[in-house]
Amino acid sequence: MPLLAFWESNPDEVSQTSIEQIVAMAGDGNLRDGSLCSSELRQYLTQADTSKLASYVEHCLSNSFAKGGQVFQDLVNELGRRLDFKVTNGRYQGTVNAIGFDGIWLSPEGHTIVAEVKTTDAYRIPLDTIASYRRKLLDNSEITEPSSILVLVGRQDTGELEAQIRGSRHAWDIRVISADSLLKLIQLKENSDDSETGRKIRSLLTPMEFTRLDSLVDAMFTTATDVEATIIQSAVEKTDTTDVAASKEPSATPSGWEFTDGAVLDAKRGKAIDALARRLGVKFIKKSRALYWDSAHETRVACSVSKRYTRGSYPYWYAYHPQWNEFLGEGTRSFFLLGCMDQETAYAIPLDVLREHLAALNTTTTERSTYWHIHLSETSSSSIALQLPKTSRQLSLEDFRIPLESS
Repeated sequence: MPLLAFWESNPDEVSQTSIEQIVAMAGDGNLRDGSLCSSELRQYLTQADTSKLASYVEHCLSNSFAKGGQVFQDLVNELGRRLDFKVTNGRYQGTVNAIGFDGIWLSPEGHTIVAEVKTTDAYRIPLDTIASYRRKLLDNSEITEPSSILVLVGRQDTGELEAQIRGSRHAWDIRVISADSLLKLIQLKENSDDSETGRKIRSLLTPMEFTRLDSLVDAMFTTATDVEATIIQSAVEKTDTTDVAASKEPSATPSGWEFTDGAVLDAKRGKAIDALARRLGVKFIKKSRALYWDSAHETRVACSVSKRYTRGSYPYWYAYHPQWNEFLGEGTRSFFLLGCMDQETAYAIPLDVLREHLAALNTTTTERSTYWHIHLSETSSSSIALQLPKTSRQLSLEDFRIPLESS
């Protein structure tokens, strides 16, 4: 059975299969430029969880197998996509009439990276040759300035390669990163909620002048601040005074911090995402802590989870952020997915339905943005409804109910 068909029908079994076996299942199993094997492998990688990509990387670096270098190249290019670069895969082997780059990574900010992938730096890398790839791509208008070169290596022991670059005339155009560090950057991005963090992380992969350290400190501070805020948000739920005012019940007075295990919240989020994926017949990959999309970036989800609140009028409270609204709006099929900690169901509100009712929701304005309050209540028939406080109405969510367990 071809890889993609088998992946579609037996995802759990494929997830337990080694990367060597996956290559063997793709096409005719012969990984070469322009082959069906290459096409199927790359398509599969766009749908695999980042944690699975990390295990494949480790396997490639720890085991010698046929086409291991080519597989590693495809894996690294997919990691570039997880940082929101638009990636063009290069060739496995150069030809006389083709430019021999391993990948072209275009950032949302407009910077182009010519990627050179190496499983090891045990031998000297021809820097002039790599630089010529970039020059030819510019001459052919296949890339534009600003641009630079990024050498992505299997291991962190890159001292000899770093010295080679520093002693060359290409020192200001080339940077080096290990696959392990690249994976760490992706983990930071996927556990964040702020798009600015992704931008700062991508900036670390481009040449910087470190006589003045402000840009590096700025990137580190932005990332650390966002991750800290995300950890607090996932572990601590604090009653919002705006929500309290909206509830009009004195009993809802804030009484301090209420702790919810972040791992439990993430597990519930994962079950909700999996349930919606089954319903839609797609496979989602993680963009950030709350945002997911399919490999084509056409089907998109923002997922939020609420515990049950025992005080006030509304048992479930959420926030809907403007950056989520923008992200969902760039897809062709998008949903705001609401999970409830004490329920085995979730509610997938289509974006067009949600936007139709945004004007009827309460909002809070902070220094950074204005976000909407999502209040769910239980009706007399034990169904769930979205409160529309500015119109004194409610919207039943029963049509959007999704069971978390597959039938």
